[in-house]
Amino acid sequence: MLEKTNRMNYLYDFYQALLTPKQSSYMALYYLDDYSLGEIAEEYDVSRQAVYDNIKRTEAMLEEYEEKLLLFEKFQKRSELISQMKELMSNGENNRDLNEMIAELEKLD
Repeated sequence: MLEKTNRMNYLYDFYQALLTPKQSSYMALYYLDDYSLGEIAEEYDVSRQAVYDNIKRTEAMLEEYEEKLLLFEKFQKRSELISQMKELMSNGENNRDLNEMIAELEKLD
């Protein structure tokens, strides 16, 4: 569950500008502020089921955006390459390995 929450938080960060204000608000309350479905429903004077449906639809939309745009995947790959580069630099590795990693980073953009 924590892995899904972290993924949704990242997807929300990357794609929140593509959501409606209501979708954005529900997702922020549910995932970032840890509100329950009942608390969100009370806040917006709607049913718990309406909140649940909206959140599930929004999660699906965020996954579709990621499938098409790959912003989160590229972010993860960049972070991984940067960590590897830092490790190589601290180990005094040669420049060829670092240049290859830099080329890979450039391809991600």
